[in-house]
Amino acid sequence: MKNAKTLLVAVTIVSVLSLLLGAGTVRVKADKPDPHKPVPATDMVLVKKVTLKGGHPAGVGGKKRTEAATGFLGDPCSGNRFAIVIGISDYPGDSSDLTYADDDADEVTSVLTDVYGFHTRNVMTLKDMAATRSAILEAIAAVKAAADSPDDEIVFFYSGHGMNGFANDGDDEKTDEAIVSHDGTYLVPIWDGELQAAFAGFATSRIIFIFDSCLAGGMDDLQEPGRVVLMACGERGYSYEGDQWQNGEFTYYLAEQGIGLGEANTHDYNTNGIVSEPEDVTVEEAFDYTKANCRLDRPVIADSFTDDLLP
Repeated sequence: MKNAKTLLVAVTIVSVLSLLLGAGTVRVKADKPDPHKPVPATDMVLVKKVTLKGGHPAGVGGKKRTEAATGFLGDPCSGNRFAIVIGISDYPGDSSDLTYADDDADEVTSVLTDVYGFHTRNVMTLKDMAATRSAILEAIAAVKAAADSPDDEIVFFYSGHGMNGFANDGDDEKTDEAIVSHDGTYLVPIWDGELQAAFAGFATSRIIFIFDSCLAGGMDDLQEPGRVVLMACGERGYSYEGDQWQNGEFTYYLAEQGIGLGEANTHDYNTNGIVSEPEDVTVEEAFDYTKANCRLDRPVIADSFTDDLLP
């Protein structure tokens, strides 16, 4: 396995060279991010998801459940449900390509439509060269316009690389984290502060964020009442994909095993006299199962939803 130092690859992103911050620049809070213009940033470091080849790696595994699940079902979704699902394996050039991030997107799309019953017309899946910065931010804006009821629900999933640096993205953090998209030619970040701004002012607070990327824990800034943020690792951690999972490790246990096969089902939720079906896996149950089974990823959760959330 590569030494951790080799995983931190300093990246010069040509498309934002003219936007680099100078000393003393004052951070400003934008109303919303510009889909076509990355914010000024310096000291950007690309942190690549680790691709493993061959057999199952050594690792801890079998960790005790953290019991994010309470055993009590929160309010069900009574409105429409929307999702934005992103997986980038094919980045511009060859040096940053992954193997299974696009498969992660397919797995999550399948779970949302086949298990949870999301309408296919309400699930926007962006993969590889289609997952540009502008396409992602425009998808968020489109969902914001469509999800116009407080009873609606939204899922945002991302699998790909992570990045950190000092970005003028409107938040108060000294070091910012980003998901890594592209513009068709260059790698382009979408910073945590930009995602905060993009998801501000939604009619519904019922939003589930899922990040299978390095530094994913930095996305806990998206936490607000009613939201749940699932992250493959802490804000300084790495995420892994491999042949043994045919996915990212985090997505494999969360989506394929935990939800898709119902392995995460622990509680029989009883709401108004109706007992949940075995396949009715809540977000918290899925996280507990994933946390217990990941051998290399170190998943974390920021849960501000009352009781357990069944999408």
